Amino acid sequence: MDSNTDHKGLWSQCLQTISQTVSGQAYETWFAPITPVKLVGNELTIQVPHRLFYEWLEEHYVEVLKTSLNTALGEPGRLQYRINPVKNKVRPTLPQKQGKVTEQVPLTHENMPGNPFVIPGVARPRIPSNLNKGFTFKNFVEGDCNSLARNAAKAVADNPTQTAFNPLVIHGKSGLGKTHLLHAIGNYVNEKYPDKAVLFVGADTFTQHLIDSIASNSTNDLLNWYQNVDILLVDDIQQLVNRKKTQDIFFNLFNVLRQNNKAIVMTCDRPIIELDIEERLRSRFQWGLSADLSEPALETRMAILTSKAHTNNVELPTEVAEFICFHIKNNIRQLEGILHTMVMKKGVAGKEKLDIDLAKEVLRSFVSDINREVTPEVIQKAVADHFNLDVEKIKSTTRRRQVVLARQISMFLVKQHTDNSLKKIGQLFGNRDHSTVIYSLRAVEDLVDTNDEVRRALAELERKIRIGKGEG
Repeated sequence: MDSNTDHKGLWSQCLQTISQTVSGQAYETWFAPITPVKLVGNELTIQVPHRLFYEWLEEHYVEVLKTSLNTALGEPGRLQYRINPVKNKVRPTLPQKQGKVTEQVPLTHENMPGNPFVIPGVARPRIPSNLNKGFTFKNFVEGDCNSLARNAAKAVADNPTQTAFNPLVIHGKSGLGKTHLLHAIGNYVNEKYPDKAVLFVGADTFTQHLIDSIASNSTNDLLNWYQNVDILLVDDIQQLVNRKKTQDIFFNLFNVLRQNNKAIVMTCDRPIIELDIEERLRSRFQWGLSADLSEPALETRMAILTSKAHTNNVELPTEVAEFICFHIKNNIRQLEGILHTMVMKKGVAGKEKLDIDLAKEVLRSFVSDINREVTPEVIQKAVADHFNLDVEKIKSTTRRRQVVLARQISMFLVKQHTDNSLKKIGQLFGNRDHSTVIYSLRAVEDLVDTNDEVRRALAELERKIRIGKGEG
């Protein structure tokens, strides 16, 4: 059969077989848009909307297509593909494509275009970046907690089409700066490479786009539009969990973008290995670099808060910044919220400056231990943290020098800041007798006079206890 007159009838027979094999939704999404082009011998050529569509068919439905073609022909057949630009469909969430559709571009296994997204004669759609221009590398405060993620993000932004970190996955708890880095990458690329199309999108927004496109039978338009992105920035990919259809679509989009040297950067609230997603998607996410954002140290938190105050032309005394950051340990976003609330309350109350009292008032809405009572347990924990020990180690019978010193300082501070008797203090530290407690108190008093290291440690612990009580 070398005539073109039978190709439509043959494809119609194929569709009958396919419709009995796949779901109605799959049929409408992946087979109804296919157009038969010609039949030469036992080789049927079909036209698909775009490269991603072709790859999806090859990965998910190649056996369905082979079976339907062989059944219709009554003998083994061959399938060839062509790709054609998708015709315009108006979508409320995506900009319309412009320009006229050009002639068909042949697509076969042996002859695939190097870049299926650049189609002569078709204007490239404008991609809205959705970026927040307030998030940049310049105002991202770097510390030990985030240096790897920050430097990797900057490396991607410097050379997005040739980065070794593809994809780059930045993970960490909420409020530590993941989204800031995504926007910083996008803003930097927009400035350095204005011809590059950057898109910031949340995983939930991507899912909603997909749901809307399925409802309006325009999934192909959506995918074709996403393929025009040069740097894809996806926030909160943990939202893909339990969304199999979205994972399927994203898997193929990921492959096409990466194969064409498009940069992909994603954020997640946990390490990729802990994500309950398809293994094939997890393995793709692990191809590049995974960078952790951990809880920033007190000094880094203070630098971040001071930077935000400076950006907003707010005078923030050091002791107030220290008091706030002592209580807010693991959410940078809260620091900014506290600062804005303090500025507002300062104006309402007619105060001349931000002070500890105002900070205490605002912090009560964020943390529960403002003005907390200083208990032996609080002191033991503070001393243990300072000496990098476990509290139980301080209570133990070990005679290691560092542990003995930590135990003696703990007893000294408990006596200074609580009403506990010597006998009670001894009980709190492994049931030691009161004479041991007295010896420890005297030992610390002597060391304060003769040992600079002990004097500094005690001063630092006193400062932390004072800040914890809200005394500034």
